[in-house]
This record gives sequence, C-alpha cells and structure tokens, in this order.
Amino acid sequence: MKTNGHKPSPAAHLPKCPTGIQGLDEITDGGLPRGRPTLVCGGAGCGKTLLAAEFLVRGAVQFDEPGVFMAFEETEKELTANVASLGFDLAGLVRRKKISLDYVHIEPGEMQESGEYDLEGLFVRLNHAIDSIGAKRVVLDTLEALFAGLRNEAILRSELRRLFRWLKDKGVTAVITAERGREQLTRHGLEEYVSDCVILLDHRVNDQIATRHLRVVKYRGALHGTNEFPFLIGDEGISVLPITSLGLNHKISSERISTGIPRLDAMLGGRGFFRGSSILLTGTPGTGKTIVAANFAQAAALRGERTLFFSFEESPNQIIRNTLSIGLRLEPLVKRGLLRFHAARPSLYGLEMHLATMFKEIATFQPRVVIIDPITSLMDAGTASECRAMVTRLVDYLKAGQVTTLFTSLTQAGHALQQSEASMSSLMDSWLLLQDTEGNGERNRVLYVLKARGMAHSNQIREFLISDRGIDLVDAYIGASGVLTGSARAAQGALEKAAVLATQQEAARRKRELERKREAIERQISGLRSDHESETMELRRIDEQVGTSTLMLTTERTASGILRQADAKVTTNTRRDPRQGRKIS
Repeated sequence: MKTNGHKPSPAAHLPKCPTGIQGLDEITDGGLPRGRPTLVCGGAGCGKTLLAAEFLVRGAVQFDEPGVFMAFEETEKELTANVASLGFDLAGLVRRKKISLDYVHIEPGEMQESGEYDLEGLFVRLNHAIDSIGAKRVVLDTLEALFAGLRNEAILRSELRRLFRWLKDKGVTAVITAERGREQLTRHGLEEYVSDCVILLDHRVNDQIATRHLRVVKYRGALHGTNEFPFLIGDEGISVLPITSLGLNHKISSERISTGIPRLDAMLGGRGFFRGSSILLTGTPGTGKTIVAANFAQAAALRGERTLFFSFEESPNQIIRNTLSIGLRLEPLVKRGLLRFHAARPSLYGLEMHLATMFKEIATFQPRVVIIDPITSLMDAGTASECRAMVTRLVDYLKAGQVTTLFTSLTQAGHALQQSEASMSSLMDSWLLLQDTEGNGERNRVLYVLKARGMAHSNQIREFLISDRGIDLVDAYIGASGVLTGSARAAQGALEKAAVLATQQEAARRKRELERKREAIERQISGLRSDHESETMELRRIDEQVGTSTLMLTTERTASGILRQADAKVTTNTRRDPRQGRKIS
C-alpha cells in the first residue's frame, strides 16, 4: 500500500490477525489480514510449511483461535513428526479440538480432465472441517498438488479465483502455500494477484553459505516493511529479524558502569561508560582486546548483571583458561548463570543468519551487557553495505533494550585506521584504541580514548600492561623523542630518577656548605661578641678605678687639710638680733 506522506487514522486500520511468529507481526504491523487469504510462496526447503504450521499452532495456543490444516503432500503422521522438532504438539492440539488435520491425497497420474472441473468437493470437505471445531484459521499446503493434473489454464484461473473468494466469504484467515515459479512468484503466476497479502520466502546459497530471507511483497490496505528480513528456523519455531533501521528515539540512561579496569575508568571521568552505550575497542592482533572484554564481562557479572559473550575466534574453555592466567575467574560466573558464552565460526552461517541467531540468544538470555569478539570476523562474510546494515541493526536493537555492548574490532597492521573502521565507528558512542609500538628491539602496547560521547575523557596515551596480576595502565613517557614505552620508558625513568638523585645530592652538598659558612660566621660573630664583652668589662673596670681614685684623692685631701689645720674650726654661737628679732649664728 502506498501512502501520501501521512499515516491513516486508527479507525481506518485493516483488521489484523496476529501470527505469534517472532518478528513477523512487527514487519506486518500486527499480523496477517484478518478474514483474507495470504499467499506464502518460495522454493523447496525455504520453510513454507513450517511457517504455515506455526501460524496455526500459535493461533490455537496463544490466541484461542482453532485452525484447520489441509495438506496435499504430507500425511497427518508425517506433518506431526516434522513440526515436533519445533516443539509443537499437533497431536495434543488435535485431541483438544484446537486443530484439525486433513490429508487430501491427489495423484496427478490418476486425474483426468473431462467436462467441467471444479473444487466443489474440496469446499464441502473444508467447510466440514472448519465447522467441526469452529476454526478461525485455515492452511492449504500446497496449491501445486491440488492443480497438478489440470492443463486448462482458463479453468485453473477460474477455480483459483473461486477458491480465494470462497475463503473470504467464509471469513477465515487463510495461509496458502505455493511453490515459486521460474520467472514469477508462483508457477501459475495468478495466486499473487488474487491474494490480499503475499509473503516470499527465499533460501539462497552464497559462497557455500545458506541463508533464509523473508519479504512481504504486497499487503492490501496496510503499511508493511518491504525489505528482505533474515529468519531463523530453530527449536522454538521461526524467528524473523524485523529490525532494518529503527528511528533514533531509543531511551537513554545517565547511569555509568565500570569497565573492570580502575585506571580505564579514570580515563573516562572516573566513572566508566554510560549504560546502554555501544563501545568499539579496536586493535591489531595480540594487543589484548579479548582480555579487556573479559574484564568488562567479569565486572558486569560480579555486579549481578547477566552478560552474553559472543566469540567468533576462541572457544569458551580457551577464553576461560587464558584469562585465568591474569587473575580472572570466569568459570564460577558461568556456573552461576551470570555469564554465557556463544561461540561459532563465522563460516558456520551467512551474515544474516548469524545476526538472527544473535538476536535469538539475546532475546532468550535477556543480558544487560553483550560482548562481540570480534565483530570484524562476521563482517568478512558480506559486502561493505551488508556489513554496515548488519551492525546498524544490531546496535539499534541493543540500544532499544538498554543493553551495553562492547564490540572488539581487529585492525590489520598497515591499514589506515579511518578506512578499516569507517563502517562502524560513526555508530559507536565510545571508541578505544589498542596499539602496538615498536622500539629498542621490543613491542609494547598503548591504549587511548578516541572518543566518548557525552562524557569527559582523557586525551593521554597510557601504556597497557598485562601481567599475572591483571591489567594496568601506566603513564607513558612523552618527550622530545616521542612516546617511550617498555624498557625505553623504564630506562628513561631510571635516568630521571638518577637526575633527581644527583640534584638532591647537589642540593644536600650546597646545604652542608652553607651550613659550614653559617657556622663559621656564627663563630666569627661569637668571637667579636666575646671581644666586645671583654673590652666592655675592661672599660667598666677602668671607670671603677677612676671613681675609686677620685674618691680616695678627695678623702685624702680633706684629711690632709685637717691635719694641716689649714681651715679654722668654727664654733657656732647663737644670739638674737635685737633689730630684726631673729637668731644670728
């Protein structure tokens, strides 16, 4: 259905019949057209019969809508056994009158076209089966067997139209399977025109890798996704990957989670990454990408968060053994159900099938943290546009579920960083780079943050050390000759320590020299002070001698005068002056 740029009002929506098939209802915006026929066509082995059977089973179990399955190729016993691998108990549903199975045997060699050919007998038989259980859903599998012996194309077209009209008049939601033609969707080239909805299933092989795809070719009266969507047939039925490109309206969180490496957290503002963000860790082989991922997984699991680890290069046991050498104990977390590994070779499936499998694992385990190590192994299985579409789907799906995801990416030595990561980096919220540096006959690792949206982060290079005590990030020496790591950094550090020690020794020597000068000056001052005190005492002594001599001299003079009687002795007589009335001595 074409639109003129706006969505129809809710009252104008076509009634839908939910299929219950994971992803298909999202693509069709609610399910198949209710009360109308839907054509499911495709080549051999693409999953037509399984999709139709699941449509009936889900309707009976989840939506309480009984159904009729009329088969023209498989017997009831064969059909029951075939769908049992998906976990469907057709026999039990038949006993409970939720589903009616009817096998119509038609042998093309025994059919002879004579006179008027019609489907009246089929209508009677189908009508009885529908009324017997009050069926709301009908499956006809497949049309080719029904019309195999009919050569008159005019009659064939007439009866096809009559069949589809009868199903509409009956008011049942029908799924009709048909084999794909060479140049048309079906062999007769008519079914797709009289059907209200057409779903095309495709099972293709590229580079010896098989993948299944689903496409809604038409859907009268309703909007629908028109792209191809990969789907997976698993032990729980069919799951379709409905995400092509979600609108950029997913929820966000301001919560920060630790990376499991304290100094890396410090480089990210001291708090780690935002929950629900997508993180890209890029590095050449042997730089320690998986070890960083394992630290991140352990930190999340120890917080009680489920963590799903997709590995495309190493087996789970190998990862557990290797990380144990640096002090990471992942096995107990696996046993507690907090950490789950999913390991597969990239060549096992096609790109789309890997993506569908990952979606199924995520939906089943419901993790808070997902690790994909490395994503570049999957990207080798498709073209650049297919890889970007795959990563976009995966990132959007995980963001919609607030799942924090760490992607490791293998960069080949000598390739420009911008070229090798152009298909992924713009989709990521944070980007870390692990790099090898060569010098002085050795290779060392460094790590730095290329970007971290929405958070303060360090722009400094840190040397990345891996030891039996775990991971450590140390400050790299940056000088006139560039960045020094490893033994060069240690040697430079020793030189700096020696220079500091020499400076300290020179300062101590100068301090001792100054102390000696100070002591010498103090001694000189002490000597001068002593001389001053001696002279002061001498002057005081002289002053005392002068005073004593003067006193003695005066005393001696007085005494000598008395002895010489140089002064007359005055006798004091007191008499009164008669004129003044006072005493005169």
